[in-house]
Parts: sequence; C-alpha cells; structure tokens
Amino acid sequence: MAVSSTFAATDGDAYEMQMGRWSRRLAEPFLDFVGPVGGGEVLDLGCGTGSLTLALAAREAACRISGVDFSAAYVEHARGRTSDPRIDFQVGDACAIPFPAARFDRVLSLLMLHFVPRATDAVAEMRRVARPGAVAAAAVWDARGGFVAQRIFLDTAAAIDPGVDTLRAQNCIRPMTRPGELGAAWRAAGFEDVRDGALTIRMDYADFEDFWRPYLGAQGPAASYVSGLEPAAQARLRDHVRRAYLDGEPDGPRSYAATAWVVRGVAPG
Repeated sequence: MAVSSTFAATDGDAYEMQMGRWSRRLAEPFLDFVGPVGGGEVLDLGCGTGSLTLALAAREAACRISGVDFSAAYVEHARGRTSDPRIDFQVGDACAIPFPAARFDRVLSLLMLHFVPRATDAVAEMRRVARPGAVAAAAVWDARGGFVAQRIFLDTAAAIDPGVDTLRAQNCIRPMTRPGELGAAWRAAGFEDVRDGALTIRMDYADFEDFWRPYLGAQGPAASYVSGLEPAAQARLRDHVRRAYLDGEPDGPRSYAATAWVVRGVAPG
C-alpha cells in the first residue's frame, strides 16, 4: 500500500505522550463544531490512537465508527483501548480510503490532513465516501501562528542549528494550515454549506520534563530530529529549550495556547 503521510508513526505509547493527550482535549470542541451524529455511520480518517473515535463513542450511543490510519502501530494501540462492538479500527491510506462510495453519514479527520502531501486527494476521498447530506469535517493545527509549544521548540532549535530552518519551514507551510485553506479545499471538493473557523485549547505541562519527554519518542518530524542527534548535541538542545521553557521563572507548570483551523461541509444530495 502506498502510504500518503509524512508523519513518523511507529509507537502508540510514544504518540499518546506526545500528541494523544492533546487530541483528546481538542476532540471535544471539534465534535461540538461538527454537530450531533445520531445513529449513523462515521469515518474517523487518520484516527491515530483513537482519541476522536472514543470521544465520539462516549457521546453518541447509537453510532457506528470506523477508524482508519496509515500506521499499523497506532491502529493496534487504538484497538487495545476499547472492546466496544460499535468500533472498528483498520489500516488504510487517506488518499485511497478502503470503503465504497457514499458509505458514511459523517466523515471526520482530526489533526491528520496537514501530514498528507496530496491533501486535496484525501479531501476528494472524504467527499467520495460521504453519503448525500453527510457532514464532512476536519481540524489541523495552525502551526505557524497558533501552536506555541511547538514554536518554542522549533525556534530554539533553529537558533542553534541552522539545519533546522528546513524542518521549521516545512512545519509552517504544511498543506491546509494557512488561513482559509481548509474552507477553500472543501468548496473545491464540492461540499455545500461550508463553514470554517478556529478552535483553541490549552496545552498544560507539569514541568520541563513533561514538556521535553515527548521529543524523545521519535514520533513525528520534531521528535525524529531529536532522536537523530548525537548525545552531546541532544543535551545542548535540551539545555536551550529548557531556558526557553523556564522563561525567567523556576521550573514548574506552564500552559500554552494551541489553535486548530476547522472546517465542516455537507455532501450534496
């Protein structure tokens, strides 16, 4: 299977430590934005370790949910989190969704599309598997202007290693992350009644170790960069990031805003 993602995804536990805890937090306002599901069939595209699927299952007793992710490790992790017979997780490609046309009443994607180089193909696939009248919705991080914790890391790393400029630039210009880009993609795909906007959560860290530990898990571009450093270079980076995290105060809790762009639209009848 040709995988359509740039995200290094090999360890469900490491992903939970890095991003899963924030996916769970974002899932709730995202589902509020999507609106009621009722008793229909839902696709969670790019389900990762299952945060959105489980949040939806807790809200909607009558729905049936199919979670699809390109990472076999994440799918296995998600399967281990639930025995709910309404839920099925499977490996699949967002640009070739393994379901027939007009299958789902809701087609949802949380924090996935910006890691798909052919993101418009994935949106077209979401349109294909949506039944007439189905709602399709997505959320992606505003990586350039709204993801404070990640900018702390990337800006600090780039200041001491010019090689990180490329990584930082790639992060800031990922598909679907510019203002209005999601809405434009939804309209181009043929969805109607398109609404887009932004949702903001807080990322709360107990201390610097809580902030730094996820970068040691090799999940995603930034952590993959850290894992490839020699021990001395990694220690130097850690010291500089720690200074940025402390920001003139003793170590302890910090809270950073994280904003996601969101969009929803209706498949035409």
